[in-house]
Amino acid sequence: MERSSVLNNLAQTAHSDKRRSMLKSDRWIRKMAMEHDMINPFSEKQVREGVVSYGLSSYGYDLRVADEFKIFTNVNCTVVDPKNFDERSFVTVRSDCAIVPPNSFALARSVEYFKIPRDVLTICVGKSTYARCGIIVNVTPFEPEWEGFVTLEISNSTPLPARIYANEGLCQILFFQSDEVCETSYADRKGKYQSQKGIVLPKL
Repeated sequence: MERSSVLNNLAQTAHSDKRRSMLKSDRWIRKMAMEHDMINPFSEKQVREGVVSYGLSSYGYDLRVADEFKIFTNVNCTVVDPKNFDERSFVTVRSDCAIVPPNSFALARSVEYFKIPRDVLTICVGKSTYARCGIIVNVTPFEPEWEGFVTLEISNSTPLPARIYANEGLCQILFFQSDEVCETSYADRKGKYQSQKGIVLPKL
């Protein structure tokens, strides 16, 4: 085989491997959601009219926040301790919108239930609509073979109260597929947040 042909074959192989280990597109997300129930319910188009947008985007999925919120309060003068969390730190609110106090924090959950493939890891990024209002969303990665409703962490970094709209977009999930399957998945090690149904508080 000529040297040029060998180099072309190597380049094509490397390109193929590189493509597999990358940020996944709308085509892949749609296929995984519709054929493997990766996201349920699933909106295969961006919904924008009159709402904070949600649904499938070019290289991600904008999830919605449900109508249940747990908002931090200091009424009971408790200490936030991740090893011994006191539920009195929160006030539970069920509403079509929630008001997060200035420089405060709330927990919520996604409308969607996710089932992550064994060779995929996700990262969450904020939406510009909320980011430009000083509202920061922090969600830890969805690990390989994790499944459940997502517990969402919402921070109001402003000196003013902030409104969060239920059943509308809150953040975008990016899907990264590895070039090899992991040896041990989240399901294998029986992760403590596996199959979570509602807003789940810190666990040891």
